[in-house]
Formats: sequence, C-alpha cells, structure tokens
Amino acid sequence: MARIRLYVDQPLGPSQSLALSRDQAHYLFGVMRLGVGADLLVFNGRDGEWRATVEAASKRGGQIRAEERTRPQMNPPDLWLLFAPIKKARTDFIVEKAAELGAARICPVQTEFTNSERIRRDRLQAHAVEAAEQCGGTFVPEVAELAKLSRVLDDWPGARRLIFCDEALVGATEADLRAATGPVAILIGPEGGFSPTERARIRAHPQALPISLGPRILRADTAAVAALTLWQAGAGDWPGA
Repeated sequence: MARIRLYVDQPLGPSQSLALSRDQAHYLFGVMRLGVGADLLVFNGRDGEWRATVEAASKRGGQIRAEERTRPQMNPPDLWLLFAPIKKARTDFIVEKAAELGAARICPVQTEFTNSERIRRDRLQAHAVEAAEQCGGTFVPEVAELAKLSRVLDDWPGARRLIFCDEALVGATEADLRAATGPVAILIGPEGGFSPTERARIRAHPQALPISLGPRILRADTAAVAALTLWQAGAGDWPGA
C-alpha cells in the first residue's frame, strides 16, 4: 500500500487524471523521488481517499491518475475551534493539532490581549492540509480569516453551543464540556487571558457554556489540545465516545 498521501483540490473518480502543481511535483518527484508508475494516495476532502498512479513526472509539473477508492469520505463532528493567535510556531501548532484532532473549522479571533494582530491565512491553511496528509484524514478543516471576537459574537449562529474555556474557573467544576453535543465551538483565549469586559460579555451570551480545564492554568496551545481531546472523548467521534 502506498504511504505517500497528497491533498488535491480536484474531483476524484475512477480513471480521473489530475494535473500537479509545481510544488506538488517538487514534493513527489524531487523530495520523495517517485517516478512514472509509482503509487500514492490522494484525497480532496470530499470524495474519500484514492490510490493513484504517476502518469507523467517533471520538475515543473506532472500528472497522476486516480485508480480506486481506498477509504470512504469521513467528515469530523460539527466542531469549531476559536483561538487567539499567539507566537508563530505555537499558532502553527494549534492549527496542526486542531486538524489532527478533528476540528471541522478553525477560527482565529482577535481579543483585547491577542499577541498577534496579523496572520497569514494561506500559510495556516497549508499547515491544516499537511496535518491531514500526515494523520490519514480525508477532511481538511477550513481556516477562517482573523476576526475580532466582538464581531464573531455579534454574528454567532443561534444553534451552536459556545464552550468558553475560562482560566478564571481553574479548579472549578461548573460545567463539563463533554456533555455539550450538537453543533459546538470551543473558545480558547490568548496568553494574557480574556479581559474582564470580554469575559462578562461571553458569559452573558445565551449559547455560552463556561468551563474549567482542570486545576492548573494551561498555555493557550496546551488548552486548545486539552479541550479538543476532552470533547472528542466525551461527545465526539472517537472510539468509545
């Protein structure tokens, strides 16, 4: 079985030919040293995973052909992650782990204490793609544009529960995020935490569920992983959930 997995933004079906971009060709033929006739696995986030064969290879491009579907499409639960961007490497980590842990949408939000006022959405989306390629997923979560938290709350969909990971509740047992089912979003704050004004507004939101992540204050990237893991273990699509 081919072990190299590649995301392609093209329809997949039997005998479907797929043109490769220059970057994809460099990866397959320059880095991984594949040649004509080699097998690989491809997915597009919609049609499952397919075994494909290299038909043409060059430094500037190439072509592969989808042969047969090896896995059906598996979409994650309707789970969003909202987080305040932090330092570059740790923001990358949050996006990668959110994709691996089964977030359906990743939404950077700007809070009063957000450390980074700008992000490169295309770079973060590429990290989500790479995470899906490496972890065997058939779905790639969308990384949304950075938006102000106040605007996100103004436009919040009424049917989606907002799990608010509040560092002020460290050690409390006010609510259990594993009991929140249906369309859900998890909100993680910045390194400096939420401001009193933000905390009051979030708590007043009709869909908000304030929760504690345990007896210790967690770093923002650790909190994101912990919250996603706890929700998936209790209400998500993990075995035994």
